[in-house]
Amino acid sequence: MTAEFPLAVHALVYLLHTGRITPSQELADNICTNPARVRKVMTKLHRAGLAESVRGQGSGYRCGGETAAVTLGTVLRSLEEEPLSMSWRSGDMDRECLISSGMGAIMDGIYGQLNRQCMETLESMTIGDLTHQIFDRKKETT
Repeated sequence: MTAEFPLAVHALVYLLHTGRITPSQELADNICTNPARVRKVMTKLHRAGLAESVRGQGSGYRCGGETAAVTLGTVLRSLEEEPLSMSWRSGDMDRECLISSGMGAIMDGIYGQLNRQCMETLESMTIGDLTHQIFDRKKETT
């Protein structure tokens, strides 16, 4: 999972809350990043049908379809990411040593199991759930 995931989730929660066309600069300011980064992620969300892109005067982004019901798993898949990924693999499958030749496959299995468990958790949470959590926390502190 990369930093695009929390950016995408933040953007969708913000768009759901505002309920209006929101420029990338405003999204970037709220997310605390730059507009180019926001546009890159929003392009992926738009392609997946999770956000709408509005061009011309008053351009920006707005929620697409039933944003409140979108699961975090759907968001992650729209970014074409997995919860955990291995960029380096220890050992060498061609070595005679059982540990060196076998560790990569063992770690692949562990990562696969962790990814399945993580996706189950992400599928149980929606953008609407997060929006409610934010405002419920605010009520508790006031």
